[in-house]
Amino acid sequence: MSRPPEADATDGDGATAASTDAEADPILSVDGVGKTFGGVTALDGVSFDVEPETLTGLIGPNGAGKSTTFNVISGAIEPDTGRVRFDGEDITGWAPHETSSRGLVRTFQIAREFETMTVLENMMLPPENQGGEAAWRAILPGVRDGVKEDEEELFERAWEMLEFFDIDHLALEEAGTLSGGQRKLLELARALMLDPEVLLLDEPFAGVNPSLEQDLLDRLEDLRDRGRTFLLVEHDMDLIMEHCERVIVMHQGRTLVTGSPDEVRSEERVIEAYLGGEVA
Repeated sequence: MSRPPEADATDGDGATAASTDAEADPILSVDGVGKTFGGVTALDGVSFDVEPETLTGLIGPNGAGKSTTFNVISGAIEPDTGRVRFDGEDITGWAPHETSSRGLVRTFQIAREFETMTVLENMMLPPENQGGEAAWRAILPGVRDGVKEDEEELFERAWEMLEFFDIDHLALEEAGTLSGGQRKLLELARALMLDPEVLLLDEPFAGVNPSLEQDLLDRLEDLRDRGRTFLLVEHDMDLIMEHCERVIVMHQGRTLVTGSPDEVRSEERVIEAYLGGEVA
């Protein structure tokens, strides 16, 4: 799949500026999504697209609705209005295990590893439909051999992923002993064991020291170049503007602006939203 051209800026109503370049079909589309909790509007007609093979940043002041948007996309909560489409298929209301099986996987702001299990054991848990999950497969002679082969293949995949994230030296350590940054690397490595097309990353750099942050960025960019797509929530605007091809800005539960980093940086409404001014 070819790298998509730079996206055009849009306003809060989804209007798109004219462009002479053909755009790639979005791999993820959020269309008019609304959600209320007890009469409080969390999302009010949120709409945006994510182009394939990009790092796309989702930013906005606290309370803008970013986490709720992630929850709707991943299936943790169902929207009151609007649709979510992934790779052309309507996945609105799908459960999280269904979206992840389809190739849309989410990580969390606070890593959710199994602390008393080793790093390697954590890595081997996520893949679905493992032969060893059924006890009878470990008993029947012919089937048992297949289970062993599957486990060996899974072990190799897990080890290769740990090497890719440079945490293979921690493979036999309990996950609960890892630093915050190492847990972030493990969280992403585990997510990739599901072989997703798109990863939703919720503040992947929070609590990560500068050295590990750069390592993580390098790996995300490498994975993007290999065909993965990322939508990430992040409070560090400088990081988003420097590393993302496209930026989505939310404010008060709405999509305020979408566009390239340069377009977003120069948008007066974004400046006003972050500085607490009135937004037209």
